[in-house]
Amino acid sequence: MMKILIVGASSYVGARIFYDLRDSYEVAGTYFANRLAQVFIELDITRKDQVYKTIRTLTPEVIIHSANSASSKWCEENPEEAVLLNQTATEYIVDAANEIGSKFIYISTLATVNPTNLYGETKLASESATRKAKAGYLILRPSLILGYSPNTSNDRPFNRILRNLDEGTPAVYENAWNFQPTCLGHISEVIKECIDRGIWNDTIDIVVPEMTTRYDAARDILAPYGIEVEVEKTAKPYFKDFEVKLDSLMQYNLPLYSYEEMIRAISTELKEREKYRI
Repeated sequence: MMKILIVGASSYVGARIFYDLRDSYEVAGTYFANRLAQVFIELDITRKDQVYKTIRTLTPEVIIHSANSASSKWCEENPEEAVLLNQTATEYIVDAANEIGSKFIYISTLATVNPTNLYGETKLASESATRKAKAGYLILRPSLILGYSPNTSNDRPFNRILRNLDEGTPAVYENAWNFQPTCLGHISEVIKECIDRGIWNDTIDIVVPEMTTRYDAARDILAPYGIEVEVEKTAKPYFKDFEVKLDSLMQYNLPLYSYEEMIRAISTELKEREKYRI
């Protein structure tokens, strides 16, 4: 069975990938501050010696890197730490992967398309580092990600929606930014297909074809529960609106999700959330 290491397996995205892949491969995961599962291995990816030691010990055939900070605000407030965590650490992991001949999958972001802040710049630099993976690489670019993860504590957009549902926090979302969201489970499906079919050395955008706003997405997810969503009228756009083509998904005949299919998948995940344990 293929050995896979998920760096950042306690993160919102990494935890779902770990859950989705663990029955198909021999999967190990690392954590830093939040040990979501006892089987996870502690790793500070900003420590080059720790990165090399962990990867040499585990000798994975594929490394999936999902351990960057996703907060553009944190990056702006902590520029030196942001470069170390979101850029230099990726270089460490790629170098260690090259040493043992491991393939490398990087969970990037559409913020690397014409980046306007340090977050996008560091992720773009990590994409450049990823392309130096000698055994093969994949760069996966999601947009704003929605879907259930075993990690429900991270301050990610979907977990805020969960708090509206479970804790009764006010559901107030902006509608100033139009974007094509990403279904969290879709990322795992693309990873599996690419690994099993040997699709490497490319960049793949993973989004639905339709545009939406945070307000519309929250409303569509929460409406079946009778929760009213209000518009945050003072909000400003996060990024400039732009449309993403699904060329790479269609080129490789990879799974596609429409917006409606994403909402249905999330509805099912919410009904079955007890099963998402790792």
